[in-house]
Amino acid sequence: MFELSARTQDYIERTKAFIKNEIEPVETEFWNDVHHLNQGGDWTKWQWPAQLEVLKNKAKVAGLWNMFLPDAELGQGLSVQEYAHIAELSGRSLIAPMVFNCNAPDSGNMEVLWRYGTESQKEQWLKPLLDGKIRSVFCMTEPAVASSDATNMQATAVIEGDEIVLNGRKWWSSGLGDPNAKIIIFMAHTPDSTKDRHHQHSMVLVPIDTLGVKIERMLPVFGDYDAPHGHGEISFNNVRVPVTNFIGGAGQGFEIAQGRLGPGRIHHCMRCIGAAEKSLELMIDRGMDRKAFGQEILKLGGNLERVAEARVAIDQARLLTLFAAYKMDKFGNMAALTEISAIKVVAPSVLEKVVDMAIQIHGGMGVSRDTPLTGFFAQARSLRLADGPDEVHKAMIAKLELKKRGYGSDKNKH
Repeated sequence: MFELSARTQDYIERTKAFIKNEIEPVETEFWNDVHHLNQGGDWTKWQWPAQLEVLKNKAKVAGLWNMFLPDAELGQGLSVQEYAHIAELSGRSLIAPMVFNCNAPDSGNMEVLWRYGTESQKEQWLKPLLDGKIRSVFCMTEPAVASSDATNMQATAVIEGDEIVLNGRKWWSSGLGDPNAKIIIFMAHTPDSTKDRHHQHSMVLVPIDTLGVKIERMLPVFGDYDAPHGHGEISFNNVRVPVTNFIGGAGQGFEIAQGRLGPGRIHHCMRCIGAAEKSLELMIDRGMDRKAFGQEILKLGGNLERVAEARVAIDQARLLTLFAAYKMDKFGNMAALTEISAIKVVAPSVLEKVVDMAIQIHGGMGVSRDTPLTGFFAQARSLRLADGPDEVHKAMIAKLELKKRGYGSDKNKH
């Protein structure tokens, strides 16, 4: 089931070597530069260190570029399951996903344009995104409602003649602070009494400099702005774009969102597993390098048991995620709904627990910026909310289990 072709194994080995030889030696200095260049929440002054473009160009030349996209011409033609192994490797580093042009939210946005975009939309936006020349933003979550239920959405996209008029406020729009962010995919309610509630939402392409679009502020995650990427709050006030800016047509938003989130969840979860592996390695090395009370601290206070627990949890999460990817490749996203929700519950939670153990072993260093652990922790905790909170996914799994026994939402079996 999980057997890999020689071609995929070659991609994995080359990705491993690239991370080891090109990224790891400069990563600490890179993040020091990032923090030096980007002080505070004023996104208009944010910038990436020059090193990023150097690494991206090296990755391009090496053919380790857009590996997430299953298209053989535009990407590398890897299946979801094949790419999952690459995503795990990239998760070991906080910059590798950007270097390989496989980072969120761009990978999901590119996949949406690739699957549902018109030829002119692909030419204008997909092409520069695939080239790594621009960045994109996905605006779905709103501050005024519980966004865990997407039908609560208050933002509107109303057709007026040959234009779409957009109004609303979004937040936690990741990548909004990036100096290269040029295009937004805006999800909004398009009222239509002839359609059911799952066919009244649309995705609309909005250039970031369109009149009426206003970035309100950047939102810190545990006090860190995640600059120069950033997570922003943004308002849309009578924003007008051509009706040709709908992706896949009016009312197709939910259908597209499901297509977007399936592979995206595999990517997120495998990156979590890579980060958990890295955290476990750091934990073991630190624990065996430091001594207290006459022995290595890893051998004190039940720490060896924690190493074993981490190994078991990481391997369980990986197998579940690969199984979800296998089902998506073989039978499609709809056949893997339980697994897609299950991995979203499991993988961030496993990372959260393993990072917490690693931080504890590192002592004060664990909560500083001297290791990637605080970045991994913020990633894990945030991911338990992003793309649907744990509770929504557990509810989905339970609903599917009851359905197997003949208990539907509208009728009971007995």
